[in-house]
Amino acid sequence: MAAFYIMIILFVVGYACIALEHPLKINKTPTALLLGVLIWLCFILTGPSIFDATGYGAGYEEYLANHPGSNFVSFITKNELITHLGDISEILFYLMGAMTVVELIDSHGGFKIITDRITTKNKVKLLWILSFVTFFFSAVLDNLTTAIVMVTLLRKLVADRHDRWFFGGMIILAANAGGAWSPIGDVTTIMLWIAGKITTGAVIVQCIVPSLISMIIPLIVVSFIERGQLPEVPKGQDDIRTDQIPVWRRNLMFIMGICALVFVPIFKMLTHLKPYMGIMLGLSILWITSEIISRKEQHNIPKLSVSSVLTRIDLPSILFFLGILLAVAGLQSAGHLTMLASGLDCVFNGNYYLIDIVIGGLSSIIDNVPLVAGTMGMYSFPVDDPFWLFLTYCAGTGGSLLIIGSAAGVAVMGMEKIDFIWYLKHITPYALIGYLAGAGTYVLMNIFLFM
Repeated sequence: MAAFYIMIILFVVGYACIALEHPLKINKTPTALLLGVLIWLCFILTGPSIFDATGYGAGYEEYLANHPGSNFVSFITKNELITHLGDISEILFYLMGAMTVVELIDSHGGFKIITDRITTKNKVKLLWILSFVTFFFSAVLDNLTTAIVMVTLLRKLVADRHDRWFFGGMIILAANAGGAWSPIGDVTTIMLWIAGKITTGAVIVQCIVPSLISMIIPLIVVSFIERGQLPEVPKGQDDIRTDQIPVWRRNLMFIMGICALVFVPIFKMLTHLKPYMGIMLGLSILWITSEIISRKEQHNIPKLSVSSVLTRIDLPSILFFLGILLAVAGLQSAGHLTMLASGLDCVFNGNYYLIDIVIGGLSSIIDNVPLVAGTMGMYSFPVDDPFWLFLTYCAGTGGSLLIIGSAAGVAVMGMEKIDFIWYLKHITPYALIGYLAGAGTYVLMNIFLFM
């Protein structure tokens, strides 16, 4: 029983250390890695007695029945850890592939196609433009990839660091909102879609308006607060270098790179292979094309090679993601998350609107994937039931409440080094207003339009 509480305490303390990264002057990545290891260490040292507290031992008993002679250690090392590490690796390799594609486009100056057309320096106008572009990109590319692309664009449009942090926070809101109404826009929507809980038409029709509201309401509020003009972004050495690249080459790499990203969900639907396979296919084609072009061009710039691009991938952010996901996976395997889902059902007495809203809020603290997975195992509502569709909205947009509550947030945090506490003070209030406004919109639409 003690180990059950120790794992919770470890998670809370580790989470607090990540949140207080700047005051403590300890980078969040080693803290997350340590947290992930300690939770699994506590789990394996406790033994199967932990299931007496969580009541989650059915999987362990099934493993012993299917693998005679096995014990708890082999259950953890050969079943649970391997399974979770496989799921986590899919996300990490996808993230690495997407980052490389975006960096390759950027190194060739491909994003000048977009940045040259965005001429406004008005903060409010630029914020609305970038938010709407992010919202619709996210529905096609997914929120993680879109966040990476948009932050890369942001660096070319906004010079001041704190201005860029604010824009980056609003991009997280828009990316998560855009991913919530598309069956391929977020990991949780993909899970619900593949499991047959929602259909494409229903999730678009019933979730696009609440998702749009969850983005527009914060934008309206911000429009009365954030005023003024942005300073001109000084031209760096990289910009001077990319100006030397022929326009046709910049355009080619941009078109091929965007196609590689857009092709990922299509590849998944056609082949049923995981998204990381699709991004690796796109990256390999882009890489080969870059090598062939560089061989023929006289002005072969070393910075344009993929080998050089790979050195600019943000490895600490990827390792941070690994640590956080390992920690959450440990709580999932031990049964903490299943207990949480069951507890919500009891506390709210079957009020599924409130349950979904709370799950969305919790997804900003605990990864929404195991939360949604646990919820899917608890309920047997028919396809396109309001519960599943509202869960799609809540799990997708609720992660915006904290910067480490979504894949998009973690990516932006890593790329721009945004402080957890800064986000909590400056972005979370807007995210909460938008989240609740969108939830209220869904409830009203469901009562008056879809009942």
